[in-house]
Amino acid sequence: MKKLVPIFLALTFLSLITLNVAAFAGKGIIHGKVVEEVGGLVVPFAGVALYESGAEQALFTTQTDENGDFKFINLKPGSYKVKISSVGFSILFISEILLTEKDFEKNLGTIKLSSEASTLTEVVITAQKPVVEFGADIITYNVGSSILAEGSTATDVLKNVPMVQVDIDGNATISGKRSTRVFIDGKPSEYMTSNIADLLNVLPSDAIEKIEVMTNPPSKYSGDGEGILNIVLKKGFRVGFNGNVGVTAGLQGNTNTNVNASYKGKDYSVNGGGAYGQNVGKSDGEVYRKNIFADTTFYNNQFNNNRNENERNFVRLGLNWDITPKQNLRLSTNYNKSDNENRSGNDFHYINEALEEVRLRNQQNLGAGNSNNFVINADYNLQTDTSGGKLSMGLTFNTNSNNNYRTFNRRYAFPTNLNPTLQQNSNETENNGLTFNLDYDKPLFKKRDRFEFGLAYNYRKNDNDLLVENFNFTSQQYITDDKLTNRFFYNENILGAYTAYNYRKNGWGAKTGIRAELTDVKFDLSTGERYHVSPYLSLFPNISLNRFFRKRYNFGATYSVRINRPRENALNPQVNNADSLNISYGNPDLTPAYTHQMDLSFGAFGNKWSFTPRISYSRSMGVIERYRTVNQSGVSESTFKNVGANTAFSLMLNGNYRPTQKITTNASFSVFQTKYTSQLNTSLNRDGFSLRAVLGLSMQLPYKTAFESNVNYANRLNAQGRSRGSVNSSFGARKNFFKNTLSVRVSTNDPFGRRNNIIFNQGNNFISESYSTNNSSNVSLSLSYRFSKIKSTKPTAPAPPKI
Repeated sequence: MKKLVPIFLALTFLSLITLNVAAFAGKGIIHGKVVEEVGGLVVPFAGVALYESGAEQALFTTQTDENGDFKFINLKPGSYKVKISSVGFSILFISEILLTEKDFEKNLGTIKLSSEASTLTEVVITAQKPVVEFGADIITYNVGSSILAEGSTATDVLKNVPMVQVDIDGNATISGKRSTRVFIDGKPSEYMTSNIADLLNVLPSDAIEKIEVMTNPPSKYSGDGEGILNIVLKKGFRVGFNGNVGVTAGLQGNTNTNVNASYKGKDYSVNGGGAYGQNVGKSDGEVYRKNIFADTTFYNNQFNNNRNENERNFVRLGLNWDITPKQNLRLSTNYNKSDNENRSGNDFHYINEALEEVRLRNQQNLGAGNSNNFVINADYNLQTDTSGGKLSMGLTFNTNSNNNYRTFNRRYAFPTNLNPTLQQNSNETENNGLTFNLDYDKPLFKKRDRFEFGLAYNYRKNDNDLLVENFNFTSQQYITDDKLTNRFFYNENILGAYTAYNYRKNGWGAKTGIRAELTDVKFDLSTGERYHVSPYLSLFPNISLNRFFRKRYNFGATYSVRINRPRENALNPQVNNADSLNISYGNPDLTPAYTHQMDLSFGAFGNKWSFTPRISYSRSMGVIERYRTVNQSGVSESTFKNVGANTAFSLMLNGNYRPTQKITTNASFSVFQTKYTSQLNTSLNRDGFSLRAVLGLSMQLPYKTAFESNVNYANRLNAQGRSRGSVNSSFGARKNFFKNTLSVRVSTNDPFGRRNNIIFNQGNNFISESYSTNNSSNVSLSLSYRFSKIKSTKPTAPAPPKI
């Protein structure tokens, strides 16, 4: 049955994209041309959505062609509004477009988009966007349009984003990519916290505008990672005072309360928000491991249970100030704090070759921890000339601390003559970081082309202090374990520079760029070991070619080089023996892994549908992955290794289809063929397929009611095994009251059973299978109230004509 799930999802997806598109009965036409406000350069591939007046969901969506033109045809008489959006520009709405039998064609003329740094010329009305928008090399998940996203956190939202996988620990990755970076407003989030999963679990969804999945980041971004997840926060674009208050409660003990507000005046805007939440996580697991040696074979079976209670707080503030018509300053800061308590138990069964149990150990674990994270950002933008040249400078400072305290009480049920042990660990971690960037871009040759260059500097410091103490039952005192106690110091400096050139003409677009980064890393231990990685220079070329033709088709090809640098968590040799049968530690001898990746994409767009298949190929050398060995005593040791080379070939099918005005579907199906080759260990020479599928449905129902569902399937290969197929699902319904100011949402996650995780691993001398479940089955209720006091704002000249 499990094998049929991906086949079923694939067939469902293919059936959706092959349905015939029926034209609306009518002869009405709305068309126009989109250009940049400064310089008048056309804006190709901008998203254009058509709404019936008063509707929450778009009637049709399209893109501007290579000349910035768009057109909607076959429209019925009525009143419409148009929304135009493009990356780097403020969203523009044109309302009160009236079509009649006598006046059935409306030319909106030349429509000018302003940059995000200059938001005073926009006409803004709240409206519903499509939940998922597929582009040639980017997927955009509009959080505000998703019912399932309301009243949740960034981690919950990411679980429903196409091509994104979230593991049981809350770590998000792009499917088919081994290293994914998570950005907040275009800046790396790993500089903001010691644990990205903690940050995502505390960031409320109501503070997020959209999530961008970038499979081929441009040269402006650091060469780190094979892909980027960029979380874009709301900035408060509307004139006047507006915001929302929300509360969510679930049957599993999860609660969340948040408030967000913004005020926009003549030349400035301020925004802010806060959240408080609690969460209870429960899980159970079983691990069966067969240990194979030349003289014997024995078994270790392990049964685990875990309960984790988490309390979190989040506060953010922002200021956007238009100093002059050519200068803009944006300041933002956020602070988050979390506290957690953990209780878990482990039963370890030791079984000999004759399948006789010779030892049983019970372990009880207690833990508590807290983290504090503070970030401040400053961005300055200057328009350098009338042709559209722009200089941007950014500075980010962050500091965070993470403290964890745990005790491990180990006793033997039999044989009873074995002595118990009691251990306590204190782990205090501090991170500090500073990033600076200077970017300049300018239109050239009658504003047809664009030239970019920039500099960047990143600094980060990590201090990890681990104290391990064992209880002496004779003296009734804790004694420091010198073998496990140490302090890890890490310093990293990266200096980067890039240049890029963007060419556009007659439907063709080409962009080429190269980025250079000089990396200097030093780290050492309090026990005396010192490491200095010799500074190394890395070059990252990036080439993309795009062709837009017949106003509905788009073809793209890209090539880039990316790097996966080993960072403190992978380099730190401190031993984690919380599970003494399965210990783990870092590897200070790791070297960077480089990946060459190529994509071919095709896009087809209609009034009711879009289809964007993509073929990708990548070749990685020195791949960094976890590597496990088992010693003669049966203890599994897990560390990071440069396991060898990896070749991956993937086919991704993404699409949207809107069969009616009230129903929208989106689907994504990916298959990856992966091959590992290694000189480290012949057991790593393996190949196989990984699958990923997402199917989503949203419906606008009568009486201001809406419904949304999402089903995910994943099955992934790794260097030493496979994470076997699992299915998770989400369903939600929402009803609005009082002119859409109050919304009530009921949602359920995994209603058909708790999420199961099955992992198979195999090495030279062991075979392991693990099964785990968590309390993912949940029903929650959310209430959200939106308040607004908006002034009537007219666009300043030049502006779209009034219809």
